[in-house]
Amino acid sequence: MNKILLVIQREFMSRVKKKSFLLATILVPILFPAIIGGMIYLAIQNEKNKELEVIHVLDESSLLKFEDTESYDYQLVDGPLDSAKARFSKSDDFALIYIPKFDIDKPEGVKFYAHTSPGVNLVDGFENKIEAQIRDVKLTRSGLTEEQLDELKTSVQIESFNLSETGDEKKSDSGVTFGIGYVMGFLIYIFLFAYGAQVMQGVIEEKNSKIVEVIVSTVRPFHMMIGKVVGVASVGIFQFLIWMVLISVIVFAGMAAFGLSLDPAETAQMMQEANGGASSVQANAKVQEMMSIINDIPITKIVLLFVFFFLGGYLLYGALFAAVGSAVDTPADAQQFMMPIMMPIIVALMGLMMFVFPDPHGTISFWLSIIPFTSPIVMMGRIGFGVPAWEIALSMVLLIGGFLFTLWLAGRIYRIGILMHGAKVNYKILAKWLMQKN
Repeated sequence: MNKILLVIQREFMSRVKKKSFLLATILVPILFPAIIGGMIYLAIQNEKNKELEVIHVLDESSLLKFEDTESYDYQLVDGPLDSAKARFSKSDDFALIYIPKFDIDKPEGVKFYAHTSPGVNLVDGFENKIEAQIRDVKLTRSGLTEEQLDELKTSVQIESFNLSETGDEKKSDSGVTFGIGYVMGFLIYIFLFAYGAQVMQGVIEEKNSKIVEVIVSTVRPFHMMIGKVVGVASVGIFQFLIWMVLISVIVFAGMAAFGLSLDPAETAQMMQEANGGASSVQANAKVQEMMSIINDIPITKIVLLFVFFFLGGYLLYGALFAAVGSAVDTPADAQQFMMPIMMPIIVALMGLMMFVFPDPHGTISFWLSIIPFTSPIVMMGRIGFGVPAWEIALSMVLLIGGFLFTLWLAGRIYRIGILMHGAKVNYKILAKWLMQKN
């Protein structure tokens, strides 16, 4: 045990003392907010500087209306479609929309022409605009007046609540939940790749420098592998804690610089002034709702589970990365073994977007959060949606079993591969190492 602790200490100190570690630890909390703020600023400036786009409209149906907006200037054109296309192709205008005569119950043949391929959201926006107008035409033909049509258009906002077995209500917010799940899952995804690669690179360097031959004379290869994996993990946790402290300081300093406050009363006053003197009751209600959502977020639970799933996932994959590093002589040789390790991590991140966020309690989401190779990322994505305690416990137990199994598996490869030099290793050779008796 003492020898393992010595290896952990060596791995921790050798990495913490590096200039690259210090630079990354200090710069990342500064660069990420700066990049996000810069992108928001550029997006705002892009909207401000956006020129008015001219759109030709050839409406043979004579049923629809296109009113100018801040972004688009609609110009009605006449004549056959070929003439309209010829005029548009010679112009620098943005687009041409062609609306043929159509059956009101089955509109077909609407076309959008542009000089370059338009964005998907842009075309969807025009589709929604035309669909809404056709719906209004149908209602008008049914004998309804404009006033009656306006009365039919109703906006509904659904409040979401979590209801406990005792009947207690707790307001939920899908947007906040989505953000928490995505950030936590994505952080683990980044950590698995970054620190797993560090373990592999460190093993390859020690193997090529022959220093490992000296170390294994006093430390068993399996113990050395455990020490290396845990040592790099401790560096990751240490760096993450520093980031949290620095980000908190930056956030509070930024709020102070812009005159923001965490006090609900002061925030309500600022919102009232920003809304041009809106009702303080409404402002207070909005602030209280926001504070209620924030207060209901189980921060302690999320942080503790993040640490567990980060460590569990890292130990599971870190051992495999160490095994790969011990079996090869160069990073280039390791590429053939990286895909089987990387695929579950990529599947987990894709599953987070494709299955968890649309249906966090679905069957696929459940199994992805239970299987050890995907659970570290996927379970953190589900946490914010209120996962039952038994599912979290089952996922944690299976993850512990998973990394113990990978440690055993990787240890059998590591004990032989770490002393092998110049041999071309493939999957058949790895299988022999796994089957070889002690």
